[in-house]
Amino acid sequence: MERSGGLMGVATLVILSLVVSSIGFHRFVWFISLGYGLSIAAGCMLLLAWFHASLGPASVLMCLLLMAYGPRLAIYLLVRERRSAAYRHVAATQVNDGSDLGLPIQMVIWVACAVMCACQASPVLSRLQAGSPADAPSLVGLALMCGGIVLESIADLQKSVQKRTRPGRFCDRGLYSFVRCPNYLGEVLMWTGVFVSGAAVYADVSQWACALVGYVAIVYVMFGGARRLELRQGRSYGGDPACQAYVRSTPILLPFVPLYSVRGATGLKG
Repeated sequence: MERSGGLMGVATLVILSLVVSSIGFHRFVWFISLGYGLSIAAGCMLLLAWFHASLGPASVLMCLLLMAYGPRLAIYLLVRERRSAAYRHVAATQVNDGSDLGLPIQMVIWVACAVMCACQASPVLSRLQAGSPADAPSLVGLALMCGGIVLESIADLQKSVQKRTRPGRFCDRGLYSFVRCPNYLGEVLMWTGVFVSGAAVYADVSQWACALVGYVAIVYVMFGGARRLELRQGRSYGGDPACQAYVRSTPILLPFVPLYSVRGATGLKG
């Protein structure tokens, strides 16, 4: 596919994401959990098949990392949904399950999630279309992607262990002693790597626009998720002096950045 076919490539990824994430019509939250992770993986599988004759090592590694990331995230979320009593309680009492949303609103969310997935993967598409060999942005991007996936995986594991061994307490050990949402930090780090990886190959405004939309959207969603978690923890542990001290002293998402709360940022949704 030539550079001029960039938007057609993104549109194809959108269509694939729509098909995969349609499982959200069975269970609303799956639009942004299972459907999201599996759409990313499916999109990269398609890209590998599409450009099989001109694959470079950097592009292959990016696709493989995202193909590992997507199912890992989906499996983790599904296992948590099925096995974690604490999560099921929160989901039943504090999370909107979409049952009050009409079909038109659900369809808007479905399409928005599919477009976001396609735009997030568009830097990899741009690199494949350019046929670019490994360069500095791709190597930096790969390093950030690896670091982000490892960070998110360890954070999810530590949270599962802490919730199992200390079910009545907030998570504040391991990576959670540095930031309150290290799993979201890992997500941001990984997608920063994807965005950076294409910096030298974006050929026109459309490629830059798609990459920026995907990157800004996932960062927004992660900060929205951090705000949602902060509000939830406030309801659950707001009266605990230890939790109050933890919140005042531990950045919410970015390490070494003195941002301790996004509670008041009502425009954040995630």
